[in-house]
Order: sequence, then structure tokens, then C-alpha cells
Amino acid sequence: MKGTFVTFEGGEGAGKSTVLKAVGERLLQEGYDVVMTREPGGIDIAEKIRQVILDPSHITMDGRTEALLYAAARRQHLVEKVVPALNEGKIVLCDRFIDSSLAYQGHARGLGIEEVQRINEFAIEGYMPHLTLFFDITPERGLERIARNKGREQNRLDLEHLRFHHTVYEAYGMLLEQYPNRIQPINADQSLDKVIEAAYQKVSSAI
Repeated sequence: MKGTFVTFEGGEGAGKSTVLKAVGERLLQEGYDVVMTREPGGIDIAEKIRQVILDPSHITMDGRTEALLYAAARRQHLVEKVVPALNEGKIVLCDRFIDSSLAYQGHARGLGIEEVQRINEFAIEGYMPHLTLFFDITPERGLERIARNKGREQNRLDLEHLRFHHTVYEAYGMLLEQYPNRIQPINADQSLDKVIEAAYQKVSSAI
């Protein structure tokens, strides 16, 4: 890959989407060729899969079904948008990637991190981020933010009980220990300006 692939990870309400947009716009102003995207989504097929996954009415969705849908959306997004951009030397900033599946479906849903990793290895064919930023904030604080932000998209994961979100947070801690060179933590429980600056500095160092 000629370009740089950076993913933004964290629990619900961590602020990663807002920070990604701010960092991306700053890099664009500096003359970098930047693609900002998200998972699940980013392209038409994956956005349609996103609607199915996150629909609050789909409360009967099986955990394995959820994991497979995420992997399917990831595959299409990767081959249609991410890989072509990287091959053109662009900087790709992506809101969530494989670590989300490992944390949410692998650990929090109890499917097993290794099992979900195998599904995703088939989907991504070895394409991994050069850098992953983990926006570290407790589930309580993140969910408080969501409750205050009336304009935010409300999805099925927001409606999970607090214990689920704590298990997701625990999983990210495990991933940080497993991949210390790739995953870099950022204190997300501080002013937005400070979080944006911290993220910008880490992304800049990876370019």
C-alpha cells in the first residue's frame, strides 16, 4: 500500500467520529489527499448492510449473523473504497474497522475473539491499519454524552445494557495489550480541542 490507513476506535459516545472529521479537514487544508469513511458503510452496499445491522427493531438478530454482516460490509468497503485509495497514495481515515468486531462481537457478544478474527481475516485478506487510535472513555461517560446529543444517530448498540458496554471497554483494553505498536490510546475524557490535537499529532507521525 502506498498510502496510510488509520482507523478510529472506541466505545459508544467516545467522540471518534467528530475527531476524525476535524483531523481529516485539517490534513486536507495542509494539502494532503484524504479519504474519510466509516464502518459499517462508506459505500452504497455497506451502508445498506449498516441499516440492517443497526436498526433498533432488529432485536432478534443472532450474534453470529451480526458478526458475518459486519465482515461482509467490511469486505465490500475495503475492495471498493479503501484499497483503491491506498493504492493511489491517499490517507484513509476510517471510523471503525476489525477491532470493533473483535471487541463487540468477539468479546462482548461472547463469540470469541479468535473466532471473529478468523471471519475477518477471510474478509480483509491481510489489509490492516498502519495506525489505530483508541479513544479511551468509560462507558458511563460515553453514554452520558449520547444522552445529551439529541442529533446523534440512535442505533441498536446504544440500547444495550451497561454491562455490555463495560465488556466492550474491557475488550479494547485486551487489544491494546496485544497490539501495542499499532493501537495508540487517546484520553477522550478531556476537552474536544485537546482530543483533536492529540489525534492529529499521532496521525501526522504516521504519514
